[in-house]
Amino acid sequence: MYQGRVVYGAIDEVVFGLPAASAIVEQLDRLRLNRAFLMVSGTLNRETDEIQKIRQALGSRCVGVFDAMPAHTPREAVIAATNAAREARADIIVTVGGGSITDGAKAVQLCLANGIDTIDGIEKIRVHKGVAPEMAAPIVRQISVPTTIAGGEFSSIAGVTNRKINVKEMLRHPLVVPRVTILDPAVTVHTPEWLFLSTGIRAVDHCVEAICSRETHPFADAQSVKGLAMLADALPRVKANPADLDARMDAQIGTWLSMGALSAGVPMGASHGIGYVLGSAFDVPHGYTSCVMLPAVMRWNARDNADRQAIVAAAMGHPSLAAADVLDAFIRGLGMPRSLADVRVAPEHFDAIAAQAMRTPWVPRNPRKIESPAQVREILFLAA
Repeated sequence: MYQGRVVYGAIDEVVFGLPAASAIVEQLDRLRLNRAFLMVSGTLNRETDEIQKIRQALGSRCVGVFDAMPAHTPREAVIAATNAAREARADIIVTVGGGSITDGAKAVQLCLANGIDTIDGIEKIRVHKGVAPEMAAPIVRQISVPTTIAGGEFSSIAGVTNRKINVKEMLRHPLVVPRVTILDPAVTVHTPEWLFLSTGIRAVDHCVEAICSRETHPFADAQSVKGLAMLADALPRVKANPADLDARMDAQIGTWLSMGALSAGVPMGASHGIGYVLGSAFDVPHGYTSCVMLPAVMRWNARDNADRQAIVAAAMGHPSLAAADVLDAFIRGLGMPRSLADVRVAPEHFDAIAAQAMRTPWVPRNPRKIESPAQVREILFLAA
């Protein structure tokens, strides 16, 4: 008998296939908000007209623009954005960009609500030993226009890097999930190919680790299996023709589906846990961590969950093959890195990575039980 709970997050709407600029204005009208603070990709702001189109559509309702959020969402940039949004008296944050910007705005929401204005102040609102502290709920919420497809816009979790110790720390509150997500494939054409495709593998990773979890259930499976099938079909089409907006839309919807299991309480596994460490300690991009680690984790787990892995292989169109081999070939076919050596992580770092990975929320929930750093090292050597 299944047990569990599905928590429906605080998302009002997901708008897909409509131009971002007009959709943002429609949402501000619906929500009766008038002071939009934009947190956006610096590249989009400087090298395309996408942000200018949004600013023009908003007119005087745009009260500020922040375009300096680095990868992995460092505390310093979160505080800079918070102080700018506070000074602008924002009543909504609109993000246009990748996962680091999306997570940054989630953190800004909590900083604004809790009077945080220093780097060390973030300590008061971060998750400690898996428990989020008591804090004031966000009042200034978020509208997200994602340009990558890792799926963070559908999550109430933010990862913020503490550069003093090079660790990505979690912030969590039910209301930090963007109130509205706008999926406009036309905005993603400016995203570098490596970034779009590798974050697509991050979404694949969400689906795969959910399908393979010992804690999954039919509601989560329905979304994960369909999301995986859509991503497996769409990502090679984007690679073959970057101008194919239908393929990009399919990839975005597959990503939306990929996040359903997480919001339905299904935990991720070792690929995500080790990926957290690779990102914060070695500056490996989110998507690349999944490209490198997911097949290795599947290979290591296969002893204990071959039946669930067969569902993964079938959803990707290869029911007679091992899921790890299917994923390996798929990621290689997209031209993505496939080893830790490819992302400049060497065996001498494995002890430190393994120790840190054991402290992440996901490694202890891996479907094949991981009881010591030595077992994490086994996975790392499979990915070496």
